[in-house]
This record gives sequence, C-alpha cells and structure tokens, in this order.
Amino acid sequence: MSDQTARPQRFAGKSLVVTGAAQGVGKQVALDAAAEGGRVLVVDRSPIVAEVAAEIEAAHGAGRAVARVEDLETYAGNDRVMAQADAAFGKIDVLVTNVGGAIWMRPFQEFDERQITAEISRSLFPTLWGCRTALPYMLREGRGAIVNVSSIATKGINRIPYSAAKGGVNALTASLSFELAGTGIRVNAVAPGGVSAPPRRVPRGTDPISEQDKAWMQEVVDQTLRATHLGRYGELQEIAAAILFLASDDASYITGTVLPAGGGDQG
Repeated sequence: MSDQTARPQRFAGKSLVVTGAAQGVGKQVALDAAAEGGRVLVVDRSPIVAEVAAEIEAAHGAGRAVARVEDLETYAGNDRVMAQADAAFGKIDVLVTNVGGAIWMRPFQEFDERQITAEISRSLFPTLWGCRTALPYMLREGRGAIVNVSSIATKGINRIPYSAAKGGVNALTASLSFELAGTGIRVNAVAPGGVSAPPRRVPRGTDPISEQDKAWMQEVVDQTLRATHLGRYGELQEIAAAILFLASDDASYITGTVLPAGGGDQG
C-alpha cells in the first residue's frame, strides 16, 4: 500500500522493539509498524540501523523512532535495549525478535564445532534473551505481544544447526505462551519461507564462499521452491504483514501459535 495515510493505525499509542532491524524483514516490520502509528526502537549490531530510524522520523515526525546498536547474542545487550525502550517510550507493548539467519548452508557432516556454536548463538539466544528481558516491562503493564521470527527451515536441508535453533524458537513460543496465560501477554511466532530481499549490506558470515558452498546454497533454494505451493519466494511486505497481524490487537485471541508464511510450505 503506497499511500501511508490509508493504513490502519493498529499501533497508535503503542511502542515496539524490533530486533535485527537494519535490513530485510526487521526493517520492513519497523517501517510498517511506524506507518500504522507505532513508536519503534530499532536495534541491530550494524550501525546502519540508524538509517532506519531516520527514515521513520522523516516520514512520521520526531520522537517516533530510536536506534540502538547492540549485540543481541548476549543477555546484557538485550537488557540494555529493553531499558532504553522503556525510558524512551514509557512501556514496551510489542517485541518482535527478528535476529537470526543461517550463516552457512552445507550438509551437517560438513559443519565444524565453531560453526554449529555460531549458528545456535545467532538464531536462538537473541530470541531467548529478548523474551526474558522484555517480560518484566510487559508484566508491569499487564499486557504485551511478543512475535518471534522462526523459519520453515525446521524441516529443510543443509541448515541443520539453524533448523535446530528455530525449532527451539518454536518450543519457546509454545511454552512461554502457556506459562504466561492469564497475564495479558501473548506469544506467537511467524515462520517465513524463502524471502525476496535486496542484497544484504552486512553479510551474516565472513568466511570465503567456494563453488561448493554455492552449490549447497542452490540446493536450499531448489528445495524451498519445490516445497512452496505458490512456487516463489515471499516479499518482505508479505512477511511483515503476518508479523504485524500477530503483534496487533487483531490477533487478541491468538497465542502459542507458529504461523507459517511460506506460500503453503508448513515447514
């Protein structure tokens, strides 16, 4: 929807924390939430996240966005983020935990210990720490919505450590929603499939990419396209729409759900 004034204002008066917001899905979620009236703290370990906050404020006015550079693989980093969001906005209504993504794509026997550890640290711990550090603020208010970004790659090839991490995200979502029943806090997840996005300005990994690596990556692309009923990758706006639905009061009776957004691929 190109006319921003025509958007619903589902997040008017609400504050959101969106992690991994410098590019891709996280950036789209932040932009779309702001267009629907939200105040957004955008956080990433890349300083280009400041450009996202500047874009939001240019479109919607001063005070609508705060940028923070932080390493969200640590508890302390998440703790600082939530404290800043509370100081800036007075509350945290919505948390979108979007940090993650496969660093390497290769058969499991080709992963070494360092790589497996890095995949789990990247795609599980930022979600665990994010949920844990946001909870005190949401419990204080007696309401909140958490949307974790999972993946249909929980059933896929050449990404076993990443798949295991996202399986953990799904388990966290189910268990935490159950534990928080009656508190006013909902916990859900969206599991995207392949997503069409501009080339990453900051790559997930720094290891050289060989011709064999490219072949293994192509196997993932081919498997993803075979599995989706629609025969294509999703658009950023399509994934953001699913996330923001679950984050909004439109989903007030939905909790503990992992919503596949993979064009029919259930993961």
